[in-house]
Amino acid sequence: MRISFGSWAFAFGPYSRSPVPFRQVASHLSEAGYDGIEIAGFPPHITLEDYASAASRRDLTAMLADLKLAVSGFVPDFTFVNPLVPSNRDRYLDLFQRNLELCVGLNSPRMRVDSIAAPGSLNGAEYREAMDRLASIWSEAAGLAQKSGVRLAWEFEPGFIFNKPSEVVDVYEQVGHPNFQVLFDVCHAYVCGVVGARQHGAPETLASVDQFLNLLAGRVGHIHVNDADGTLYCDETSAHRPFGQGVIDYARLAPKLKALPGVDWWCVDLAFCPNGWNLVKPSLDFLRRL
Repeated sequence: MRISFGSWAFAFGPYSRSPVPFRQVASHLSEAGYDGIEIAGFPPHITLEDYASAASRRDLTAMLADLKLAVSGFVPDFTFVNPLVPSNRDRYLDLFQRNLELCVGLNSPRMRVDSIAAPGSLNGAEYREAMDRLASIWSEAAGLAQKSGVRLAWEFEPGFIFNKPSEVVDVYEQVGHPNFQVLFDVCHAYVCGVVGARQHGAPETLASVDQFLNLLAGRVGHIHVNDADGTLYCDETSAHRPFGQGVIDYARLAPKLKALPGVDWWCVDLAFCPNGWNLVKPSLDFLRRL
């Protein structure tokens, strides 16, 4: 199993006032001994505007190669084009295509998406219609990504709509494309599935993260690893915790994560951890010991 680290941990949240430059992040991960990096497509890291040319993308991949870091995934910024808005379909797919080209230029095997809209922003009939609309868009997007040799991975979380366990399954089945996968973030799985935070309608909870993983059997294509204590960051999304500072029993969970077919990367996601920089090496050591 190869292990990467998500660069976004040093681009927003506690680091938003003084983000760490991407090259400095990459050097830090390389020195710690990581196999790869997962790239944030958010300012001030790797954006469409700053890496518009083929030459700039080649320079970046050459730098990562020199540091012996592969790319486990690309996380582009779709913040301002909500795919649930009917009139945004073409805009979303255009932005998707441009980010897909950047993803290919970065030699990334997969690209992450989320549902953008916040929980509580839709009600009644429009809620189901929006799910159908999103699934249709992502099915088309998955086909575009497949033509480029990139896997499309959806990360569900309490900060975005459609986060119930049954909804995650429903969206996956509605997309219905072999190139579409679920990105299973352990912390999000605990806060969404076990705590039931920020769900639409009647609460729906499971007994454990393991049960959520079993529910998604055959659907998971990528993993983000971290710990969880069940709380939210700024009342929005899961508060990611360092390993050993939450309730996740990795001695029990790790063999199940390793057994997932086709999953060859674990990405450490310490978004919103104020001391994340100093947790880079300890996180890798923890995972290697597993």
